[in-house]
Amino acid sequence: MAGHQRTIRWGTPAGLDRTDERLIGRESESEKIHDFLNDLDGPRLVLIRGEHGVGRSVFLKAVGERLRARGTAVLAVHCVPGDGEQPLLLALRLVLALEEHRSASPRQRPTGELVTRALSAFDKRDPTAMHALLHASLVHATPLAVIVDDVQHADPDSLAVLCRIDFSRLAPGVRLVVSAVRHVAPGPGRTREGASDAVGSGTSRRGRKAKGARAPGREGPAGLLERLAGVEGARTVELSPLGPDDVTALVARWLRAKPDAVLARQAGELTRGIPGAVDALLTGWTRRGRIRVADGHAFLGARTPVPVLPDDNAFVTAVDALGEPYRAVAAALSILGPLGRPALQLTAAWAGLSTDAAYDGVRRLVEAGILDQVPGPDGATAEGWTFRLPLTEHTVRERLSPVDRSRLSATAVEVLWKDADAESAGCVIRRAPGLLDEANALAYRADRVADAGSRVDRERAVAELTAAARRMSPGTGDGRALLWLRAARDLTEHADARDLVLQEYGTTAYLACDYPTGQAAGESLLRDPGPALSDLDLQEAACLVVAVTANQHDWTTMSRLATTYWWDRLPIPALAKVSGQALALCHLSRWQQAAELLQRTETVWNTCPRARAAPAQFSALADLAMGRPEPYRLELTLQDAPELPPGKVYYLTGSMIDTLLTGYDLDAATTLLATAGLTEHMLPPLSQFLFHHLSGRWDQALDTARWLLAHNEIRSTPASDHSLLPARTAAILLAQGRPTTALHLVEDMRGPDTSPPQCALHASEAELHMALGDLDAAETTLRRGLAAAREHDQIYGTEELWALLAEVKVEARRTAEAANCLESLGQFASRTGSGRAQLRYLLASARVLRQQAPDTARDHLREAVNLARSRGLPFETATTLLEAADGGAAPGKHLYEAYELFGLTGAALWRFHTRTMLREAGLTIPGRKQATAENDHLLATLLAEQLTTRQIATILRLHEDAVVGRLTRLLARTGKRSRTELVTAVLTGTLNSL
Repeated sequence: MAGHQRTIRWGTPAGLDRTDERLIGRESESEKIHDFLNDLDGPRLVLIRGEHGVGRSVFLKAVGERLRARGTAVLAVHCVPGDGEQPLLLALRLVLALEEHRSASPRQRPTGELVTRALSAFDKRDPTAMHALLHASLVHATPLAVIVDDVQHADPDSLAVLCRIDFSRLAPGVRLVVSAVRHVAPGPGRTREGASDAVGSGTSRRGRKAKGARAPGREGPAGLLERLAGVEGARTVELSPLGPDDVTALVARWLRAKPDAVLARQAGELTRGIPGAVDALLTGWTRRGRIRVADGHAFLGARTPVPVLPDDNAFVTAVDALGEPYRAVAAALSILGPLGRPALQLTAAWAGLSTDAAYDGVRRLVEAGILDQVPGPDGATAEGWTFRLPLTEHTVRERLSPVDRSRLSATAVEVLWKDADAESAGCVIRRAPGLLDEANALAYRADRVADAGSRVDRERAVAELTAAARRMSPGTGDGRALLWLRAARDLTEHADARDLVLQEYGTTAYLACDYPTGQAAGESLLRDPGPALSDLDLQEAACLVVAVTANQHDWTTMSRLATTYWWDRLPIPALAKVSGQALALCHLSRWQQAAELLQRTETVWNTCPRARAAPAQFSALADLAMGRPEPYRLELTLQDAPELPPGKVYYLTGSMIDTLLTGYDLDAATTLLATAGLTEHMLPPLSQFLFHHLSGRWDQALDTARWLLAHNEIRSTPASDHSLLPARTAAILLAQGRPTTALHLVEDMRGPDTSPPQCALHASEAELHMALGDLDAAETTLRRGLAAAREHDQIYGTEELWALLAEVKVEARRTAEAANCLESLGQFASRTGSGRAQLRYLLASARVLRQQAPDTARDHLREAVNLARSRGLPFETATTLLEAADGGAAPGKHLYEAYELFGLTGAALWRFHTRTMLREAGLTIPGRKQATAENDHLLATLLAEQLTTRQIATILRLHEDAVVGRLTRLLARTGKRSRTELVTAVLTGTLNSL
């Protein structure tokens, strides 16, 4: 099915920009090393330590740049893998580099003699001679800093030479700054290599020496580096992983967008604050377009998988470089690790190793910083092992062949099932050490069952997978549940059982916003329904197919689904056909046809509570749209809810809530939630957005809107308007002083001519044109919206269009035409009993009657204020108060109250207008300093919206000369020389004075 979605600017793929190399989260470490290197009596040797990927090289580079900036000469030496195979190589390179920085001395040896002697010592592998030469070079060097990066790759002989240097005798101003990996800080119970000696399996180390063991008497680089750190006068700066706030800041810098909470949390959890891992993670996601940017905020899709690192990534090569059997041990633990200590024996069996050899593999992986040991209660034995980086664990697991992954997962499942069976039989068993906590145990077990596939009992596997999927709350783990149900579908051997799994699979795909999968599952059930599916099941499948079509905005296909011909070709009962066709007609806003169809077929669908639940709501919705609200009010009581499944109640409630919020009826929506036993946070994101908007929580509303628009993952309900999200978002943006951004959003979301009416979107677009002074464009937009509504016999939702059209006519001084609009609005309010429509009527009539009947106009304004306050919508109340104040009703009291409400919602433009009215009324403006800052920020925002001076004057209701004066003062206060500099500062968030 080909959709007809337009490209949404609020959903562009994120890129990765690492050009800004300023350090994040290293302020204390930077100051510490700065103090060391600036102190004349400070340490001559400074070691920078930290695990792989923590940012040692970047930190070392920043240290060098800071030293150069203050006039210090800097020598940079880099060690690379393979250097360790050439004895005394690092010492030689240091001598050669320092030769060019020897101080002048009468007894100085002829140029080149020291180099010749150093080369000879290197060839002869003479550490004593090399030590003397390096010591002499350091003692007689001119002031400089020698920076050596990645010294863990250096040869042990050179490190031993450095350990023997008397750094206290170095020439004044000469410093050696060394960077090296240290995965685990030394401590009790650990070897000099940083690994624990506690044998997790409880066995002794015996048998042949493990591969890679060092010859007796020769110390390895890690041990030598620990000795080097301990030499007299040396100091160490430890670079720890970044904290959550710093990870968020790093992600924001590299993406040039503020990450949402989900993206920031996943980045921190998968990388454990290691900047190199954050880089690898973001690279994997951005290359696949998985991160989307909307309005300067970055979002991760709900079903976005963790990327698999490429083979040349440093975290992958760190595992590969160890060779076998270490790679095999790591691979096995990526599956079996959560089982705890028993994973060691299981790993040994799978890899064909002895338990001792498997333990040696684990020990080596800990030394290499790939695994962490989980200490047991006694602190001496290992309870298990975990990967230091979840991102590495995921990559190692995904690189397994399907056969190996299935075999290892089957092994895990056998252990888990054995323990579960023993517990069910009443046996007292001790929970295996190292198991994941209860929150993650469900997912781990289901993942292993899914990967094991046919290697375990199929029937039990299907039961576990479907049960696990049902336990996932809607909207929290839909993507993972979808994978489990897919595995269950593939494992189901009987066609009847497969249909039931496929039904659940399709519903979960819908909830996970995987609409193509949901469509394929639903259509498969409708084309070839098995005997296990009841008429009610097929009714659900029919509604599913229509719902996913609506969510893809494919109105051409929806038009086919609205025909009897399409449904009559399917071998399904009449209940399913009627329900599917009626829902399609509702989504197309063909209300009269929907009502007639349901009236003709009432005997088909009105047979039991579950069968009639959806069709009855469709019928009531059609009546509501055409101006007959009574049946819909009856549906709001949820009379049949006790006899319906929870999922059905959830869906029906969500649909009705969206419709109520379309009409600005927050009280009724809140009451319905309580009746259904739901809370606002349990609703889909779109419904939560509408709640946030009406209750004045605009920051939260925009967060939700950005996420939904970035990924276009909006679950539509058969409400009377599909454009609520962009329309209400555009209204918020206008109130914040961002009309251009709002117009772009409206243009991107405007549907084709074949789409249903978009009353809310037309209303928001008209308000934008009115704010910019284009009354003709506003009138054209409003009439287009009213014409579309008439074509669909729709009345519900048109009150905004009539009210705005009346306002346009008043502004254009066409009073007679305004009165005609007012009459239509009054008829709507009387017919529907809508509080919003009544409020709009009172405000519009006050405008129309202001000149001819001022007393009546004031009475209407007072009534409007009372009605708005009773409805409790902050922005609606504030605009009503402002209108009342402008009409002469208690201006001071109303203006101050409106000013506070506009501040609570963040309606900067309306707050500015209120300040203007306060000033004109001779009233004091609260918080003069804050008011000035708000004015400046609004003006800068309007400039960033690329508005001309005339447009800014129009939207602020000022003369152009006044805008020019404000702009001149703003440039002076901020120190900017032009509009361009000011706009750049706004867009980059560097205009600190605002």
